[in-house]
Amino acid sequence: MTDDPTPPEAKCIANPITRHGDTLTDDYAWLRDENWQEVMRDPSVLSQDIRDYLEAENAYTEAQLADTTEMQAALLAKMRGRIKEDDSTVPAPDGAFEYYVRYDSGAQHPLFCRRSRNRDDETIILNGQIESAGQAYFRISGCRHSPDHRFAFYGIDLTGSEHHDIHFKDLETGQLLDDLLQDAQGDVVWANDSQTVFYTVRDEEHRPSRIYRHRLGDDPATDSLIYQEDDPAFYLDLGKTESGRFILIEASGHSTTTEVRFIDAERPDEAPVLFAARETGHSYTLSDHGDNWYILTNMDGAIDFKIMSTPLDNISRSAWTEVAAHRDGRFIRQIALFSDHLVWLERENALPRINVTRLSDGASHEIAFDEDAYDLGMRLGYEFETSTLRISYSSMTTPSRIFDYDMNDKTRVLCKEQEIPSGHDPADYVTRRLWAPSHDGVKVPVTILHRADAPLDGSDPVLLYGYGAYGISMPASFSANRLSLVDRGFIYAIAHIRGGSDCGFGWYEDGKLHNKANTFKDFIAAGEHLVNQGMASVGNIVANGRSAGGMLMGAVANMRPDLFRAVVAEVPFVDVMTTMCDTTLPLTPPEWTEWGNPIEDENAYQDIRAYSPYDNVTAQSYPNILAVGGLTDPRVTYWEPTKWIARLRAQKTDHNICLLHTVMEAGHGGASGRFDRLEEIAMVYAFMLKMCGRAD
Repeated sequence: MTDDPTPPEAKCIANPITRHGDTLTDDYAWLRDENWQEVMRDPSVLSQDIRDYLEAENAYTEAQLADTTEMQAALLAKMRGRIKEDDSTVPAPDGAFEYYVRYDSGAQHPLFCRRSRNRDDETIILNGQIESAGQAYFRISGCRHSPDHRFAFYGIDLTGSEHHDIHFKDLETGQLLDDLLQDAQGDVVWANDSQTVFYTVRDEEHRPSRIYRHRLGDDPATDSLIYQEDDPAFYLDLGKTESGRFILIEASGHSTTTEVRFIDAERPDEAPVLFAARETGHSYTLSDHGDNWYILTNMDGAIDFKIMSTPLDNISRSAWTEVAAHRDGRFIRQIALFSDHLVWLERENALPRINVTRLSDGASHEIAFDEDAYDLGMRLGYEFETSTLRISYSSMTTPSRIFDYDMNDKTRVLCKEQEIPSGHDPADYVTRRLWAPSHDGVKVPVTILHRADAPLDGSDPVLLYGYGAYGISMPASFSANRLSLVDRGFIYAIAHIRGGSDCGFGWYEDGKLHNKANTFKDFIAAGEHLVNQGMASVGNIVANGRSAGGMLMGAVANMRPDLFRAVVAEVPFVDVMTTMCDTTLPLTPPEWTEWGNPIEDENAYQDIRAYSPYDNVTAQSYPNILAVGGLTDPRVTYWEPTKWIARLRAQKTDHNICLLHTVMEAGHGGASGRFDRLEEIAMVYAFMLKMCGRAD
């Protein structure tokens, strides 16, 4: 395959940097706009030479995919046909009201609504479709009513850079209040007086580092600073316990270290109280019930976490007592308290379960399903005094189902099943779980989806998806969009590689820092296992990943380019070394616990130097590559995929195509409208299908 038309050629301006006696030269550092922080707020200020280059790359990508225009339209129509356009969530009860989100047919953005319980007297709290009019980008970060149901707040992001404006509305009069909180993070928490809120503000480096208290009617300029985090390696998050009694301020260094402060929600003027001081490697979360705190913690070597409790009036470590013991390989991911029950979500052998324990006598039971692979989650509502647990279930073949589960009777009622208007028969598809031996003998779970009539003889292309970072598990859940690939002859596979926590927290630790190479080798092993099982063939696999999964794409393209027909890296974190040495970027100090600090630690430098995709591009053949970035992305900045593609083109020895598409009016999540986002997916799928000869 030849590059025709001619791709843009990025100018080379040598920029050598020496650390720990090693010199790396970055010829494309100029693509990082020195004014990038302002670009996040106002994309129009992007330097003209950089804008011209990005637009030239977009035009080249469009020209290369011009022969897929009709196919993209067909893919878009199919994907849209699987969406119930006038859809709504199951109403969540809270006192006299029920709250829900719905879409009007044809609308890109949702409506947030409420009605009286079990009645049809709808009140629209926020109409996203109306509010988004005239905006190139529009995303609602959250909408939450006050405890007395009189007011609501909602957050709006107009650039994709995650700078939010928080608006307040009087639900009795329907009028917006004058209160406006600007440049906030999306998390806002009501105190129980329904007049006070706590909110998070980002600093100059875009890190959520300050918590403020605001009272309705006050000038936000006079809001009180409640807590400030001075360590740039820690982020702040706000929350509230399920009982509604306590507001929580959590400082976290990713998945390794946390420190929580609490405020009595009935006394919002009081200063936050420290629960347990940060200790490197100690991670914990809090809930409460009655006279006790409940703590999900990994203290004392409980790598997969255990549950403890302590009296509200005695939070010293010596008073903590065990509620649910640690068990190796059973990773307790989340706990929730109700008036009569303790519930937790756990994962073992890459399969989720929910445990329900009655607090009065400790009797417990599990909620699980019997498919080979599936996804299971808790949908926590507003009510504490309830025996109903709302759960969600899906698998690669089974559309999402929402159940109300009675924790006393152990019965469940189906509240909603995802409707596929164009039709879907799960019997037409097969999902299964394979275990791929990795380089060190560890078995890596791989979830497979294919049509029931697929030949499974290696003739069909395989899409192999991976992530492998931050301890995030990849759910074996349903996606209506991916059926567009499977119906055109693809086998879809998810590699549950180390770096995630699919097989426990140790699975995460075995794929980070010095062990990061396991992530890449596991992914390659998954592809090789599919070949050895006869399901795939070498050179007929498409690798796909987003964000940190995009970094995975860059690494495996360097390590085993022959294994893949194509690589799609979306918002890819491919310039690991440069980013981890740039302390002005939002995620750099907080992510040293994930990748290492190459500035101060020579061993960390050598680890990153060995795999950083951008720094390991070499003169060899590469698969066909498509990289997708977002101009206002604060998580993976636009210049990472841009620089990577430029270097690949300059170094590679093959004639495969190498494409870059930058979404000029969006950030990390791509386009904000539900149908606009489908257009981006259709383009990516068209690239995959074209590369694999399935464009008909």
